[in-house]
Amino acid sequence: MSGLVVVGADGSASSLAAVGTAAREAALRGAGLRVVHAFLWPAMHVPLGPSGLGPPEGGLRHAAQRVVAEAVERARSAAPEVDVTHAVMTGEPLTVLEAQSRAAELVVVGSRGMGGFVGLMLGSTAVHLAAHGQCPVMVVREQPAAGGPVLLGVDGSPAGADAVDFAFAEAALRGAALLALHAWTPWHTPVPPPQDPAMPYASEPGELARTEERLVAEAIAGRRETHPGVEVRTKAVRGGTRETLIEASRTAQLLVVGARGRGGFAGLVLGSVSQALLHHAHCPVAVVRGSAAGR
Repeated sequence: MSGLVVVGADGSASSLAAVGTAAREAALRGAGLRVVHAFLWPAMHVPLGPSGLGPPEGGLRHAAQRVVAEAVERARSAAPEVDVTHAVMTGEPLTVLEAQSRAAELVVVGSRGMGGFVGLMLGSTAVHLAAHGQCPVMVVREQPAAGGPVLLGVDGSPAGADAVDFAFAEAALRGAALLALHAWTPWHTPVPPPQDPAMPYASEPGELARTEERLVAEAIAGRRETHPGVEVRTKAVRGGTRETLIEASRTAQLLVVGARGRGGFAGLVLGSVSQALLHHAHCPVAVVRGSAAGR
């Protein structure tokens, strides 16, 4: 199936904000929206229906249906033109939404859920989906800056190429500018070998900055031609990647990053930069995995 945006709903304020965002994303794409709520049947065999001693509208099933009904109402209010369907499923939310992502072009979730602890800034569902979803995953945090650019975090890695394509497509959908931003430090930038082997292994003054600027240009090469209507700005900044992107997200309407970048360990499914942005960015964050972006 194509032309489908999936959003997870659990009744929390965070998930309702995600539902509104997902409805608008579906409208931009001309896609349908599926509101999904998943819950686990307690091990003590609590009945799904109302208790004989309680009100007829009680029970887990009715509670789940109320969550979905509220989410569907929010979606239709945000984007009346979108075809909204819904599903209530028994199962672990992480597993259910990951399965739903196989049929979607985008999955949207809130940054916090009903079970979030006060000190936990990001729900486990958001982190899990960003790492394992079968399509791009958008985590809704703060409200985006109106009229801001789509912000693309560039690291020059092959794994980030799909995030570049996704960011250009998103900018075109929104009629927004694209800011391709790369942050670097001398400690993490390899020094190119000298052209003359007899010369010292060092770079000329300013060469590191020029190398990083070329990295950004090469990362977006060819995309201007496929998206001629997108205004593109590139920027290479000396500084920490996390801090630079978090600060730039204050004026962005969407931040797009790859799931992993340069230097990622084989066992680390979601890179440390991506995780930091999911926790602290000031706008929605779309995480694009290389294996999932081509859907």
